[in-house]
Amino acid sequence: MDAAIRALNRFGLGARPGERGHLGDPRGWLRAQLEGGPPAATAPAAATPTAVSDAIRAFRMPAPANRQQQAPPQPELRQQRQQARRRLVEITGAEALAALEMRVVSDRPFVERLVAFWSNHLCVSAAAKVLVAPLAGSYEREAIRPHVLGRFEDMVLASAKHPAMLVYLDNFQSTGPNSRGAARRRGRGARGLNENYARELLELHTLGVNGGYAQRDVEELAKILTGWTVTGLQDGGPTVGFTFQNALHEPDARTVLGVRYAEGGVTQGERVIRDLCRHASTSRFIATKLVTHFVADDPPTAAIDRIAQVFRSSDGDLHALANALVDVKDAWSDDTRKFRTPQDWLIAALRACGAREVSQMTVPVLRQLRHPLWAPQSPKGFGDSVQEWADPDSLLNRAELARTLARRLRAGQVDPRVLLDVVDVASNDPLRALLSDSSVVAADRVALAIAGPAFQWR
Repeated sequence: MDAAIRALNRFGLGARPGERGHLGDPRGWLRAQLEGGPPAATAPAAATPTAVSDAIRAFRMPAPANRQQQAPPQPELRQQRQQARRRLVEITGAEALAALEMRVVSDRPFVERLVAFWSNHLCVSAAAKVLVAPLAGSYEREAIRPHVLGRFEDMVLASAKHPAMLVYLDNFQSTGPNSRGAARRRGRGARGLNENYARELLELHTLGVNGGYAQRDVEELAKILTGWTVTGLQDGGPTVGFTFQNALHEPDARTVLGVRYAEGGVTQGERVIRDLCRHASTSRFIATKLVTHFVADDPPTAAIDRIAQVFRSSDGDLHALANALVDVKDAWSDDTRKFRTPQDWLIAALRACGAREVSQMTVPVLRQLRHPLWAPQSPKGFGDSVQEWADPDSLLNRAELARTLARRLRAGQVDPRVLLDVVDVASNDPLRALLSDSSVVAADRVALAIAGPAFQWR
């Protein structure tokens, strides 16, 4: 096992030609990336908060407030709605390109992998609801990225209050049955209590499915989180963001996991979320996911124990967890390896070929690979096991796309032999002879390399 290649591929996002020789201390290289906070990201020009809010409000197009206001004719309404939908698609595409480009060109790929990991753990899905799509990029940029080297509870709280999550799991419409708002709306189509976010917060974000909660805890937590909603969705409002509406909040004290929480408006929910993030079940659940991602599909128990202990002793310090992952011996063993997900594979291919930007074709390629950015099929997020991504159809898809990628990346201008610098292959591996065979067109050699077995693993 080449430690430099393991650092670049397993912990990073894919080696670039020439990087391997500069990593005299692979573990030190990884640790250095964790200093100084996460790299900042700015919104693309097409995705400023004002642009996003205007596009969402245009898409929603509320009906006239009174009878004196005349609605546009139906054909005009349809045209306006189609234009608004196109703007939402443009915003989503601009955000996706910007996020992918950060991963491709980053000199701190370990941190970018952590951003991707946590974004998937606390996922929203642009495929689930049209209003989530233009917010997914800002969600990763504002709720996830700033906290990947901070405290887990701060990240979860930021996630809970972001409009993308509030809309995705319906909490923005959740109304306490005994709230003032419910009383006013009774008989007029009141939304009622929604348990979606409360359930996923317990099952997928913190404790885990076997974390010790019951349906009663879901119900009580859902009541606590009523009133956590979104502002700026209606015409003329501020930019889309979090707001707490006490009129929608279910009053009174509540008990979750045996702990009594006094009424306190928004602070009642904040206290519960912080306690969930510090729970022993959470430490075990998060440790298992991290070790599975960075070490092996069948995570070693000793590694899980160690990472869980660090989580507890540091109060969920994600900087400390990242450092502890670097120390996991199994992550550096020849006996462990991870299959690249489609996103991993594509980003690694772009880095291996020296790409310095991401083209418009990248987003549809990820859709073709069944791994579009910010669009899992369920709140569980995308899996990253070999069983989920190494089926024959998926591998054939990669092979076909490898040739297209090689042509579009002008791989013919790249000496294919440099790709031996980005994978760990034995001295007698046939790949070495193939990449040196000048009788094969250079672009084809590059395509065969990134479609080949060695490049599928990290």
